[in-house]
Amino acid sequence: MSEIRELYSKLPLSFMFLMLLVGLIAGSIPTYYVASQQIHSLNQEVLNLQNQISKLQGFSEITCQNITFYYHNVSLSQIYERVKDSVVLVRGRTTTENVQGSGFVYNFSGIMVIITNYHVIHDVIPGTLSVTFFNGNGYSAVVNGTDPYADLAILIVEAPESEFKPLEIVSSSTLKVGDPVIAIGNPYGLVGSLTTGVVSALGRTITEEYTGGFGIANIIQTTAPINPGNSGGPLLNYDGKVVGITTAIVSDSQGLGFAIPSNTILKELYSLIKTGTYHGHSYMGLVGRDMDYETARKFGLNVTYGWLVMDVLDGPSHGKLSSNDVIVAMNGTRIRNGDDLASYLEEHTLPGYEITLTIWRKIEDSWEKIQVEITLGERPPPPV
Repeated sequence: MSEIRELYSKLPLSFMFLMLLVGLIAGSIPTYYVASQQIHSLNQEVLNLQNQISKLQGFSEITCQNITFYYHNVSLSQIYERVKDSVVLVRGRTTTENVQGSGFVYNFSGIMVIITNYHVIHDVIPGTLSVTFFNGNGYSAVVNGTDPYADLAILIVEAPESEFKPLEIVSSSTLKVGDPVIAIGNPYGLVGSLTTGVVSALGRTITEEYTGGFGIANIIQTTAPINPGNSGGPLLNYDGKVVGITTAIVSDSQGLGFAIPSNTILKELYSLIKTGTYHGHSYMGLVGRDMDYETARKFGLNVTYGWLVMDVLDGPSHGKLSSNDVIVAMNGTRIRNGDDLASYLEEHTLPGYEITLTIWRKIEDSWEKIQVEITLGERPPPPV
């Protein structure tokens, strides 16, 4: 051992330092190898997590797009691009103000017409009416036909054939509450504005000042925002086809608009275009109101729905119905209220039709359920 120590003592310091360095390096090689393997493994795990997060983000974005922008694999922007050139701006002037609304192009057996609301062109001075297409080209227009009782008007425009891009009108019979709809028009003159909503009710009845108190029946109620200037524009389904024509809003309402159903448009088009008017609104000659629970209790009647007759005018019902009769069915269809009665007459009858009414009538001291047949008349002409 002493010989070894002596040998070491004779070695140069530089050699001893070199040997120490070699030992340190040799000892650190396994440690470095293990550490590098761990770092590589951690990097790989981080990379895998990043890939998974990226895939999840991509899936989330695609799912969000499908829900927000697509319906039946068609985007709202695609529908808009397809129909925007078919919607027009209608302008005119009355003796007191400038008026404007919307309309849309329709091809009636080769005749290109503009369909709009009657109230848009009501009282417009002849020669002041014009139609402007989405591309900005404007042309003079004339009124071809009107029906105040359905708030419909047909315009004829002398314009190049290339301007007319007609929309397709389909039946509104398949509409259900909750169905999505699109309204396109020119609210406040903002050309080509699109709003969306759902059908919030069917079979409503509204009245306008020019209908002489008669209701406009079988109306679609929608949550699609409708503002002044939208009137006359198309209400579309998510296939881009017309199911109605936007017509009115309720003052101070939140998300409550109305549209004439496409079935009414289709029923009247021929007459409006060929004759300029429509004579198909049935008339019963009655004044009444909705039946309700409180009135039923007051009358001692166990029926809380229907339409209560308050007055019988000269006409189809004279001598057949009496005040305080309660109409509960028409040709076997349940009548819950005045909306049901007006909608049934509009959708299923014409003047001259014979219908069977089911009514409750008080005879002596008891109420009896009986049936009465009447022949429908035609509404008197609307006030000028």
